[in-house]
Amino acid sequence: MTLSSAEVRKQSLSVFFPCHNEADNIGALVDKTVAVLRKLVDDFEVIIVNDGSKDKTREVADALAAKYPEVRAVHHEVNKGYGGAVWTGLRSATKQLVFFTDGDGQFDISEIEQFLPEIGEKTAVVGYRIKRRDPFHRVLFAKGWKMLNRILFAFRVRDIDCAFKLFRTEWFKDIEPQASGALVTVEILTKLTKKGIKFKQIGVHHYPRTAGTQSGGSIKVILRAFRELFRFYRQLK
Repeated sequence: MTLSSAEVRKQSLSVFFPCHNEADNIGALVDKTVAVLRKLVDDFEVIIVNDGSKDKTREVADALAAKYPEVRAVHHEVNKGYGGAVWTGLRSATKQLVFFTDGDGQFDISEIEQFLPEIGEKTAVVGYRIKRRDPFHRVLFAKGWKMLNRILFAFRVRDIDCAFKLFRTEWFKDIEPQASGALVTVEILTKLTKKGIKFKQIGVHHYPRTAGTQSGGSIKVILRAFRELFRFYRQLK
């Protein structure tokens, strides 16, 4: 059942951004997010998860938290990896709903408006990239990753690692994190599937990175993701 705009406005929402060396991107993203959310919901928070950044991400995040009452910054003193940053965001959320997207600005946060009416008591809303704007090797890896996960796990999600997802915060209260890297999305979707959660899928636009350096697509990170997948397969299955 699709919620009305009045019903959407009554829901409280946590939005978080995992960030590693995103000082050049997070400011504009948070500015836009606050403006968008103020039009959509009455009660929200924006959480910047600074994952041990070496640039000025900490300083920028703290300045944004001082600028907006709805924004707060959470800092990892050392880098815990993408999975660690996502779990920190989920654990830090205090509202009814929790949404996350990456801090690199490759998604348009205003597209969250399509997601909020579709959330259900047992239905999450997950995005898929209409056209992925990443280097060729990363797109190739994503195809193999998707195929392997379709074979190993029960859920059927078109774009597993699309960082544009909306959940109910309560679903994570009794989930113990295991994955620290790229496997985090597989872990989340697998464990929610076991809880009987279904996935509504909506296409979102994806844009080229305009600042900063992409770290998630390095060969080292990709190989670590496959090792982690096989390591945790029996536990997650």
